Amino acid sequence: MASLEQLRFPIGPFTAPEVYHKEVLSVWIGDIQVFPSVLKKETLHLSNEQLDTPYRLGGWSIRQVIHHCADSHMNSFMRFKWALTEDKPIIKPYWEDRWAELADTKTMAIQPSLLLLEGLHERWSTLLNTMTEIQFLRTFVYPEHGREISLRENTALYSWHCRHHLAHITHLKKTKAWV
Repeated sequence: MASLEQLRFPIGPFTAPEVYHKEVLSVWIGDIQVFPSVLKKETLHLSNEQLDTPYRLGGWSIRQVIHHCADSHMNSFMRFKWALTEDKPIIKPYWEDRWAELADTKTMAIQPSLLLLEGLHERWSTLLNTMTEIQFLRTFVYPEHGREISLRENTALYSWHCRHHLAHITHLKKTKAWV
């Protein structure tokens, strides 16, 4: 049986890479690009009861995870846009745990968020695939962490974020024999 830590972080916690190069950046962009189609494939056939099952004790339901990804990825996309058009913008953090408790996140069908993610990730991956190395060095200021975050680090983070939440879903499906 998996430990609480393994259930929380099925692929391990995010660690910012020490070395960045074009090849790994390309892999991260690929993760972001395919995320909506993989997420849809893994969840579209699930029943409402399955969608409302938490991936761990005290964790979010699959439904909440999907809507959280839409919320989080919209915020990240905006951070990219701000960092590319402003000099070290200070971004507004949000309370993801509170957003996850709102009615749209807890009760709404997943299809609107799957569609949102599809369009958003198409735009995001187009932007990522056209950015220069200099643009990936641009930063935004994350006041909650008190530091600047480069767009290349944020690309790594969101590659991880996609794989992290997919693993929550696939692990639960395997554990419950929903595969």
